[in-house]
Amino acid sequence: MISRAALARNAQQAVRRSWAARPAQQRTFASAASSSGAFETSDVSGLKVASRDSHGPTTKLAIVAKAGTRFQPLPGLTVGLEEYAFKNTQRRTALRITRESELLGGQLASSHTREALVLEASFLRDDLPYFAELLAEVVSMTKYTTHEFHEEIEPVLRIKQNNFYNNVAALALDNAHSVAFHTGLGSSVYPTPSTPSKKYLNEEYIASFADAVYTKPSLALVADGASSQDVSKWVGEFFNDVQSSAQSGQKFDATATKYYGGEQRTTHTGGNAMVIAFPGSAYTAPKPEVAVLAALLGGQSSIKWSTGYSLLSKATSDVVGLNVSASNIPYSDAGLLAVQLSGSAASVRAGAEATVKALESIANGSVPKEEVAKAVASAKFNALDATQLRESSLHLVGSGIVNTGKAYEPASLVHGIEKVSAESLKTAAKALLEGKASVSSVGDLFLLPYAEQLGLRV
Repeated sequence: MISRAALARNAQQAVRRSWAARPAQQRTFASAASSSGAFETSDVSGLKVASRDSHGPTTKLAIVAKAGTRFQPLPGLTVGLEEYAFKNTQRRTALRITRESELLGGQLASSHTREALVLEASFLRDDLPYFAELLAEVVSMTKYTTHEFHEEIEPVLRIKQNNFYNNVAALALDNAHSVAFHTGLGSSVYPTPSTPSKKYLNEEYIASFADAVYTKPSLALVADGASSQDVSKWVGEFFNDVQSSAQSGQKFDATATKYYGGEQRTTHTGGNAMVIAFPGSAYTAPKPEVAVLAALLGGQSSIKWSTGYSLLSKATSDVVGLNVSASNIPYSDAGLLAVQLSGSAASVRAGAEATVKALESIANGSVPKEEVAKAVASAKFNALDATQLRESSLHLVGSGIVNTGKAYEPASLVHGIEKVSAESLKTAAKALLEGKASVSSVGDLFLLPYAEQLGLRV
């Protein structure tokens, strides 16, 4: 009797042989990316490709589509398209995809942001051809069936909706985007539970959206852990079926982002959270002062057993149960400098008051130069580290390519960060306080303060 282990080995070999036997198109390409960690970009048959080779045993391959919630014409289409990933295609059933990927030790995932839909596969380096073919199949041959929509897509969407809207911190950040940008980047990451989904969401609308966004000009393929020659070869082999334009002629382009500012307050029994946000730094127009401001405000210590140097970590060290962090959330043509607070209503209120006082101390120039120097170093590290981490770097590079036409490069931002001074920070903080803030409060509104009570303009 053949053992189960032997059967598994035979199946693995069969899967690998199925694509290893395919004739490969011989092409000549540039040398692999340098050891600096930068991605090498190219255009292969109209598809934008970025790759870097860490010379490790595993590879991560991702399709980044310009199909985030910013670009959806109806609420829910992005998450609907995300959920159809790796289900039945014209060549393979979802069950076959699952079994073959598991036999090869692969991991498949799909996710979305406000600007991008990401389909990714992680696998052993030698299995690049199989997963390159699979991703090409997903974006060009997925079947948007009615039974899958009702039996698998809708139930999962409802669960994710409930999880999202029961997370007060996520809801507060989502509301802050809404008051900051209104439409486009202000669109909710998930449709609200009260959204009439049957009016806006079905398999036909999702298929129509896929037809418009799964086109070569709206896609980027990003690989980490594979040589540019190998990636280009298999892209040329398998991505010929990806269309260059929508069959329906549809095209969903977002209008230029405009910052508005404002305030939104939502009663919630699941906890308390606030977001105090201001115009931030975008990929296309980086503002180094914003990156340093985020590091200086901070909130979380980067050193074990230390309160941390940042203004908020020191100011809120005695506030029990408060989680606070400041960060710049960048997009292609806008950004949001956001301070996120969560905890008990009293602690969130204290943290919000401390946030405004910290900004005022920067604006009046009372922050020691040594603290500014620490923030500059921290901001520089954060900018460079994001491009080294596999997960974040794939998203950064892919989103940069599909939204701006080129991969995100931190060099100009880092160069600007090195020039930030206490005086330029003072000017930047003063401009933020004089402009409109975007304030979102979720939880016990009896205790959570209004923006006006904090001294902010909305």
